[in-house]
Amino acid sequence: MVFSSHIFLFYFLPAVLLLNYVLPFRYLTTMLTIVSYLFYGWANPAWLLLLLSSTLVDYFCGLALVHFSGLPPDEEGDLPFLPAGEPRNRPQKIALFVSLATNLTILGFFKYYDFGVESLRALGLGENLPLLHVALPIGISFYTFQSMSYAIDVYRGEARPLRRPVDFACFVALFPHQLAGPIIRYWSIAEQIRRREFTWEKFARGASFLCLGMGKKILLANPMGHVADAVFAAAAPRWQDAWFGVTAYAFQIYFDFSAYSDMAVGLALMLGFLFTKNFHDPYRADSITDFWRRWHISLSTWLRDYLYVPLGGNRKGPARTYLNLMTVMVLGGLWHGASWTFLAWGAIHGGMLAAERAMGKQSAYARFPHPVRVALTFLVVCTGWVFFRADNLSFAWRYLHAMSGWGGDDLLLGTIIYTPYHVASFLVCCAVVWLAPQAWTFTQRLTPWRAGVCLATLVLSVLFLWTQTVNPFLYYQF
Repeated sequence: MVFSSHIFLFYFLPAVLLLNYVLPFRYLTTMLTIVSYLFYGWANPAWLLLLLSSTLVDYFCGLALVHFSGLPPDEEGDLPFLPAGEPRNRPQKIALFVSLATNLTILGFFKYYDFGVESLRALGLGENLPLLHVALPIGISFYTFQSMSYAIDVYRGEARPLRRPVDFACFVALFPHQLAGPIIRYWSIAEQIRRREFTWEKFARGASFLCLGMGKKILLANPMGHVADAVFAAAAPRWQDAWFGVTAYAFQIYFDFSAYSDMAVGLALMLGFLFTKNFHDPYRADSITDFWRRWHISLSTWLRDYLYVPLGGNRKGPARTYLNLMTVMVLGGLWHGASWTFLAWGAIHGGMLAAERAMGKQSAYARFPHPVRVALTFLVVCTGWVFFRADNLSFAWRYLHAMSGWGGDDLLLGTIIYTPYHVASFLVCCAVVWLAPQAWTFTQRLTPWRAGVCLATLVLSVLFLWTQTVNPFLYYQF
């Protein structure tokens, strides 16, 4: 099911909100778990088995970690925190290994098996291995990371394990963040599952987030997607068309993904939950280091806490730090998709992060005026987006060749992408990216004027929705 669909907006969401505010609180966790499984299974009920498997494994691994610690429940009957910083025994290490191995195996098989076989065949190996062409379950990269982080946090003594399986199932499956994030950490939501506050202020702000997210998706991301698709499908785009196309794609992926995050935060608020912020004006960054403090914050912090720090972080000398940065970003690229283009995208960002780390976390253009630094960072990011969007490396190189001004002669393309509607949408995207306040800031104090802007955005988005084919959010495919 898609947030920006009539079924969700006019049927599913009103029914869930009605149940959320009519049922007694003790039934809400069970209700949210059931409707979240319905939401996930809407496209393919068979995928529910994967979600349930990952959930059950990590739930029982959490119980095993406490059981083999020998610690009793606390005075209220809750399971205890494991002592932080103390060594774990062998059964506890096995429980953590089972959690990691199960989630990574599920993710690896469905996402990377065919890619691995194709790569081996390209090297003249693995000829006997069949290509299975397995359909990638939606949201698998997100919910496996969320479920896996629970066992890691319990193991580290940073989170209290849950006694009731329905509480943990609700954390993993909760539909606002289920398919495309943010990647919610268990400790940030554990207490909210047990008790949370419902207020009109939270509901109104959540509704405003939902309205603005709809506007980003329908009014900005979708038209920019039309431009990007046309340019990337062209055989020989002119240099100006190639730049227009990749910039449109930069806007598409940002507004598409930040729209989903805004809608997820808004839906959570309407249900009484507080989610973490996932974007902070990333295209206003003045270095790649700054960009990764602002883009997909929940993923970058996950990679930092569960991969970069365990690898040694910056504690083992400069050379090891640069290697760790490259490793984390390459694996982060691979997390997005099973393709050499995603690895190349991760390597570009990893190389830039390592270079800036070598210069004291500053860019090579750190002495330039701030607007120039922002423009140069956006240039680097757009160059990386070429690999992210391209189907293969050879296509990416051809597109970069077109951007450099060589060989493009497709005059018809301009009549498709420079229509008044697309140019106006592009200019609005520029204004929102570099001039407008963030949704987080805009919704903090809802004056009548701001509420009117949100409502008008929703009405306009719904009107446009009737004329568009529903486009799934880009990050559904990751």
